[in-house]
Amino acid sequence: MTVFVAHYTYSDDTDARDEHRPAHRQFLGGLADEGALLLSGPYASIEEAPDAALLILRGESAADLADLLREDPFQQQGLVEQVAIREWAPVLGAWFDGPLSDQL
Repeated sequence: MTVFVAHYTYSDDTDARDEHRPAHRQFLGGLADEGALLLSGPYASIEEAPDAALLILRGESAADLADLLREDPFQQQGLVEQVAIREWAPVLGAWFDGPLSDQL
């Protein structure tokens, strides 16, 4: 399988994100259990940019992962304004040579 990165840009509705975060994390936890999600987490908030997150995934294609991520409760509630998914080819680094070497 190929490794992809997905960049989520969130809406400004922080109250709704707080409300739906448990379901969002449960969904992502299921993807991790299935082996599709390798890592995920939000970026630190900064004034110059909207809240966002990075997901590192494995899959057959960006289109397949886009379909899968449409099931994310955050997306279903309209809390993700933009999703960008790109194939990623890691070649160096501690994770590449260490703990994630069998995943990448």
